[in-house]
Parts: sequence; C-alpha cells; structure tokens
Amino acid sequence: MMKMSMILAASTALVLLAGCEKAEAPAPDRSADTTAEVPAAEAPTGMTPPVDAEANPATAPHRFASWAGKWTGVEGMYVTITPTEPGHYTLEMQSDLDTKGSYEGRDSEHGIRFRRGGEELSLHRGNGDETGLKYLAGKKECLIVKTGEGYCRD
Repeated sequence: MMKMSMILAASTALVLLAGCEKAEAPAPDRSADTTAEVPAAEAPTGMTPPVDAEANPATAPHRFASWAGKWTGVEGMYVTITPTEPGHYTLEMQSDLDTKGSYEGRDSEHGIRFRRGGEELSLHRGNGDETGLKYLAGKKECLIVKTGEGYCRD
C-alpha cells in the first residue's frame, strides 16, 4: 500500500511539473519588415554602369578571358591569345617549325575553337602530362590542341 501511494504521489508531481513548463514566446510580428522598391530612375548614384560591349570589345564578356596572353610550347612554339569582340579571340600561333599564323577563335563549351589548315580545332585546359610532350611534363597550367601540341604558362 505504501508503494502504491508513492507511485501515485510521484505521478501527481510529474503532472504538476509538466504543467509548469516554460511557455515559448510568441513569434515576432514580421508584417512591418518590408522592402521598399526604388524605381530605376531613383537608383543610388555612384554605381558602376554596365559595360557596353560594342564600345570596348576588350572588356566585353569572354568565357576564357583568363587565358589571354602568351603560352609557350616546345622548340619555339607558342600561342598568344588576345580577346577581341565578345566571345571571340585572335590566336597568334607558331604551331610547328613550318606553321606560323593568326587565327580567329571563338568561345565554345570547353575551350576556344578555331580553324587551321581546313581543320576545326579547339584549345582546351589541361596539364603538361596530357600534352604528351616531355618538355611540358609536370606543368600544371596548360592549353592543349591535340596530343603532341600544347602550350603552358610557367
């Protein structure tokens, strides 16, 4: 009987304590938090205007703009990439001992596409080992046209 009254007393105490649980504060009223829209005519001054691609082609969007500059291959080979109009480049290239020329390149999905000697080619990112050229082995920042033709930055 004593055991039964202890269980009853403990149960009653738990019920009472559960009723005294700390109440959560109500959620804050967010109806006052609104963002005011400002018409374009009233936009803050001092903001940089958008780049006009036709006014300055060198600053227009080029997917591979970071590739601009000279890349060196083996035995005097090189490619110099110069951004021109949006999405286009001039490639000054010495691709073998007998072939030196200037080619128009354009952005493609994985690199810069160009036509050389009637063949459609593409410069794409790689490393020295992927060029297949011993002289470029171990280099990390390279552009590859095809196996045996690649250019790297030192």
